[in-house]
Amino acid sequence: MADLFDGYGAAATRTSSASAWDEMFASPGTARTSYKEIYSSLAQMTQDELRGRTDALASSYLAQGVTFDFAGEERPFPLDAVPRVIDQAEWTQVEAGIKQRVLALEAFLADIYGPQNAVKDGVIPAKLVISSSHFHREAAGIEHQRRAHPGQRNRPDPR
Repeated sequence: MADLFDGYGAAATRTSSASAWDEMFASPGTARTSYKEIYSSLAQMTQDELRGRTDALASSYLAQGVTFDFAGEERPFPLDAVPRVIDQAEWTQVEAGIKQRVLALEAFLADIYGPQNAVKDGVIPAKLVISSSHFHREAAGIEHQRRAHPGQRNRPDPR
């Protein structure tokens, strides 16, 4: 029937004695629990069918303007047609890292637009800050009132 996974992993096995991590498969032909449904759907497709869906996705992005400019050429924003599954345990770890980085970025910006301790302590050169096209002098001294809450979606007030 379908040939999408025919010979999958065989080339890697022939060329390397060490096995690489595979997000979808726990062992040859055995999908990890979080990928079972995706594997089941993909296993029914041929390479040409998946390629057709990938091309359709790219065309849809071009038509909707989900693009970027590279060397004067408008290209669709690259997204994989096969989703990356993140199970709950992995997401918990990713979420903690995102929260940490949001809080660190918020603290850095509050300092740069406030007392500038990072500059005074020599952590970051003043010239680097003030020469940045993203530094807005007019915002210096304005106390940031609303704190971002990682994981909270920022939606417009419906009123």
